[in-house]
Amino acid sequence: MAAVSSGHGAVDFAGGALPALIPFLKKEFALSYTLVAVLVLASAIAGSIVQPLFGLWSDRRGAIWLLPTGVAIGGIGMALAAASPAYWLAVVFVAVSGLGTAAYHPEGSKFAAYVSGRRRASGMSLFSVGGNIGFGLGAFATGPLVAALGLRSGLLIAVPCLATAAVLLALRSYLLGFVPEREARERTAGEDDLRALGLLLTVITFRSLAWYGLLTFVPLWEVSLGHSAKFGSFLLGLMLLTGGVGTLAAGPIADRVGTRTVLLAANLVISPMMFVFVLVGGVPGALALALVGIAVISTFGITMVMAQQYLPTRIGMASGLSIGFSIGLGGIAAVILGAIADSIDLKTALYVSSVAPVVAVLLTLLLPREGARRLEPEIVVP
Repeated sequence: MAAVSSGHGAVDFAGGALPALIPFLKKEFALSYTLVAVLVLASAIAGSIVQPLFGLWSDRRGAIWLLPTGVAIGGIGMALAAASPAYWLAVVFVAVSGLGTAAYHPEGSKFAAYVSGRRRASGMSLFSVGGNIGFGLGAFATGPLVAALGLRSGLLIAVPCLATAAVLLALRSYLLGFVPEREARERTAGEDDLRALGLLLTVITFRSLAWYGLLTFVPLWEVSLGHSAKFGSFLLGLMLLTGGVGTLAAGPIADRVGTRTVLLAANLVISPMMFVFVLVGGVPGALALALVGIAVISTFGITMVMAQQYLPTRIGMASGLSIGFSIGLGGIAAVILGAIADSIDLKTALYVSSVAPVVAVLLTLLLPREGARRLEPEIVVP
């Protein structure tokens, strides 16, 4: 678990660098809000929507080599995006970094499921917290680094990713020891529930619309208020890192009270706290932003478990769908929010994204109640 969680942290470190880079890239290339959102769209399409394809490949053939390869590509792509001499090159390299993310997540989450045993929500939370912390550190480290040394210093983003990729490559044989035999996987899998899976993915999509609105525009919102890009990156990092801490509690709580219950409670928090951030600002706004981070990030692992529960015969595909496809649709919505910010103003775009979690709450109520289905544990091979 330490290995796959660290890999998750490294690949998401590169992903977390993008929101922190956005204010600097906007200034460097004189970008509109719509063109800023295109950077997020490139990351979303490459890093999210194609994840189910990697998940399908993982389920059918196994692909442990995706772990070190995904981390390395993620870091190299984002490093080159930071140092790009032209906007279109930055878009291309952001997409390359996204492909690394897409490659890592389904295989990484599958191995996290293998080693979690019966406490699947707790185990998946440990996997998720690595990514959450990595994403937050990426935002925290990149903003001050680029502010002090310029965009070319973003090449250093690749360093922790390449180091982690080397470790994962060295641990390949050890990790393969946890893969159960095909017959054992089929015996413990259970039946697929495609209706529940479709509902869950729709919930994730609406939640992600709000989330990508924040990832894209929090630093720019702070700049519009007269604060520095560095301060905006700090708030973004605060939201991400507090969410990582919340993940440690959410998994064990979900194992006790149920995944649906925790997801519903978290979704109820998001919309009002986003309005507090925009309308009130200051210290209350920063605290509200931290609570949004906890509500969204702490349930990433939980929705991954729920997807694997609803599609137990193809857990790689389930992970790719929950992490990738639905989150990616939220990223596509960021372009629409960017257009709203250009045509009206940034505050209106943030208001629109704040309403989306209300739909997520209503759809969460339609998910099967705890006890209606039970997630069978994967067999762990010592």
